[in-house]
Amino acid sequence: MAKRLSCLAKRSLSGRAAAHRAMARATLFTDHSLRVRYQRYQHHIQKARDLDVTAASSPRSATVQAERS
Repeated sequence: MAKRLSCLAKRSLSGRAAAHRAMARATLFTDHSLRVRYQRYQHHIQKARDLDVTAASSPRSATVQAERS
């Protein structure tokens, strides 16, 4: 069961990164000060980058990328 959950977690990293990119874009149009919007944007973009790095460094992602090629 734990192995299955870890596999699902790795698979959803790219989805989570995409969600953070969408949240980053959405923060640009909120009704807050420019400083707050910029801070929130940077937070979500950094989170997406971290998730991309984590997904790329996982052993499963290498096999998925090889299969897609």
